Amino acid sequence: VQLQASGGGVVQAGGSLRLSCAASGSIFSIDAMGWHRQAPGKERELVAVITSGGTTTYTDSVKSVKGRFTVSRDNAKNTVYLQMNNLEPEDTAVYYCYAVVRGLRVAFPVQYWGQGTQVTVSS
Repeated sequence: VQLQASGGGVVQAGGSLRLSCAASGSIFSIDAMGWHRQAPGKERELVAVITSGGTTTYTDSVKSVKGRFTVSRDNAKNTVYLQMNNLEPEDTAVYYCYAVVRGLRVAFPVQYWGQGTQVTVSS
C-alpha cells in the first residue's frame, strides 16, 4: 500500500491550499484517514481525522485549526483531502497523511504514511 500526497506549496498569509492524499495497492477497505504536521524544531502533531463513515475530529492541540481547516474523503477514490483556508505563518510545516488500511491479504488493519508535502505560509 502506498500513499501519495500532493497540493503543498508556498502561499501568503490569508491564502488557501488543498492537500490531497491517495492510497493505492492491495486495499480491501480503509478505516480512519487523516493528517499530521511537523513544523521545524517541533514534534509531529495530529491535525485532523476522518472515519470511513465521515465523522471528523480536529485535535485540540492545534487550537486555531478548527474553523479554518476541513478534512474530507472520497471513499471511491481512497483519497483524503485537507482544505486549508485563512492560512497563517504558524501553519508552516510538512504535512503527512495517513490511512488505516485493511489489506487483501492481511487480517488486521495497518497504518500507512504518505511521504509528506511542504506547506509554507509567508507573512
